[in-house]
Amino acid sequence: MFWAGSSVRIEHRPPKSLDSIDQIDWQQFKTWIFNKYSNSSAITFYCYAKKYCYLLTEVRGIENLSPTIKNNVIKSLIILSKYLGFHENFKQKLKNHGIKTTTPNSLRSFLRILNANNTDTLKWYNEAITVLRENERILLKFLLKSGLRKGESVESFNKVIELNKFGNLDDYYDSKLNCLCHFKYKEFIRRTKNCYITFITEDLLNEIANSEPVNYNALRIRLNRKNMKCRINELRDYYGTYLLQHGILEAEINLCQGRIPPSIFIKHYWSPKLSELRDRIFKALKDLESTKRI
Repeated sequence: MFWAGSSVRIEHRPPKSLDSIDQIDWQQFKTWIFNKYSNSSAITFYCYAKKYCYLLTEVRGIENLSPTIKNNVIKSLIILSKYLGFHENFKQKLKNHGIKTTTPNSLRSFLRILNANNTDTLKWYNEAITVLRENERILLKFLLKSGLRKGESVESFNKVIELNKFGNLDDYYDSKLNCLCHFKYKEFIRRTKNCYITFITEDLLNEIANSEPVNYNALRIRLNRKNMKCRINELRDYYGTYLLQHGILEAEINLCQGRIPPSIFIKHYWSPKLSELRDRIFKALKDLESTKRI
């Protein structure tokens, strides 16, 4: 092998050619990839890379993959080729065979909108909170009022509890802006999907801080036992759609949900006043409380 298998940090020595993939130290690759990507992304990339590593040398076989996994396989192999040190070689092979990742077309986007269940998301929410434990009900409320992704919300929820226990919650929560400052912690800043801030009232913050930690799998199993689907991902969609319908600009929603578009204006000139944005978001969410049971 070209890597030692000990826990001692050693110099990374890539193989000399693509013929050495059978000698990959998967444990070291796993450590490397989990240090660079979020847990959910790292798991996906690691599994696909390990299963399809033979396609590094048999590039043409990528074309035979199912469209549902093809993008993830290509991305995973690109990451693996970077780790092994022959990214340029692999990239040229992809180019030679005309293989590239594809982006969803407009028809797929339309079909997603058509099939969305946003019309009954709150109905599901109100049914779900009747079968969940108190801390899980608070998590659902947090998801509905923050627009965070599932993994981000669980991470944030448990971080609030942990920091509060040690008296360090002020490091995370800006009481002047009434927002959680995710950007201070590396687990929320990733290669692609990030979250920067979340406006949250002190009342909801205190509910979370005095709650018990949550576990997503336990929540999902509890819903399944009641023959209920776990639809918490829809709460993020509902949040974005609801705010847009109540006067919050798309760029402002993107900011709150961790998206910074590749626009020169957004990146270099747009400077929203966060305190005013907070007030408008809180007003919209208060209207939601007064008209819907949440």
